[in-house]
Amino acid sequence: MRRFTIQSAFIVLIGLAAVVVPILFRAWRGAIERSREAQAAEPFRIAGNLYYVGTNDASIFLITGPEGHVLLYGGDGWERHILASIAQLGFDIKDVKVLINADPHEAGALAALQQASGGQLWVGDVSASIMTAGGQDPEAALPFRTLVRIGAAGASYKPPRVDHRFKDGDTIRVGPTALTARITEGKSRGCTSWSFPVRDGDRVLHVVSVCDLSRVKGMRYQGQDEALERSFGVLRSLPADIWVTGRSRTWGRYRKFAASSTAKNPVDPFIDPGGYRAYIDAAEGDLRNDVFH
Repeated sequence: MRRFTIQSAFIVLIGLAAVVVPILFRAWRGAIERSREAQAAEPFRIAGNLYYVGTNDASIFLITGPEGHVLLYGGDGWERHILASIAQLGFDIKDVKVLINADPHEAGALAALQQASGGQLWVGDVSASIMTAGGQDPEAALPFRTLVRIGAAGASYKPPRVDHRFKDGDTIRVGPTALTARITEGKSRGCTSWSFPVRDGDRVLHVVSVCDLSRVKGMRYQGQDEALERSFGVLRSLPADIWVTGRSRTWGRYRKFAASSTAKNPVDPFIDPGGYRAYIDAAEGDLRNDVFH
C-alpha cells in the first residue's frame, strides 16, 4: 500500500508539473517580451500613408486617408505611447475611424484606443469571441487559459466593443483606403493578416501585415498544424513588397529604419519581398521539423 501511495503521489506531482511549468515559463517569457515592448520608439513614416506608431518591439501602424485613418494592431496596453506617437506625427486620434487587429490574444490597448478615437472595431468571428471574453479562448491549451483566468499581464485584457464582423477575404474601406482581411491562423486561432496598397510617388507598393506563424508550447489549439498549412498557401499567394508583423524584431523594424535615414529613397529599405518569403519558409520549416518557440 505504501509503495502504491508513493507512486501515486509521484504521478500526481508529474501531472502538476506538466501544467505548472508551462504556465510559469509562459509568464516568464511574457514578462521579458513586455519589458522589450515597453521601451519607447520614435514614430516614423514607412511609405506613402503608412506610419509606425508602436513601441520598441510591439508593432502598431497608422494608415492615413482624407476621409479618416485606420489603426492596425491593438498592442498589449501601450495606448499612451500609441496616442503620443500619433500626435507626434501631427495626426489626431479622433480621425481614426476604423480599428483592426491581427492576434486576438494581443489586443490589450484596443478598448482604450476605441474610447479615445470613437472609431469602429472590425474583427473576424473567431477573434470576436476571444476578444469579447478579454482574451479567454476555450480551445487554447490549459496553461494559457490559466494565465488568462488569473489575470496575468499580457494574457488577459479589458474587452473592447466589437462593432463589425468580417469574413475571410472581406475588404474594409475608409474612403480610398482599402485593407483586405485574410484569416491566416498561426500561433493563435482567428489571427488575421492584412493586405493593402500604398503609393510611393508614381509606384504602388503592396503591403502585407502577417500573423505570427510560430507554434508556442502552452498555446496549442486543435487543428493548429492544418491551419498553418492553409496559412502558408494563402500568404504565398499575396503580392508583398513591404511586410510587417506584430513583433518589430521579426520584420527588422530598427534595421530598416536605420537604413532609411541614409538611403536615396527612404522607402527602399522597407521593400523586402525576399524577407517575406523567407519568413513563411522558416515557419514552414519549423512545422516540418516539429519546432516550438
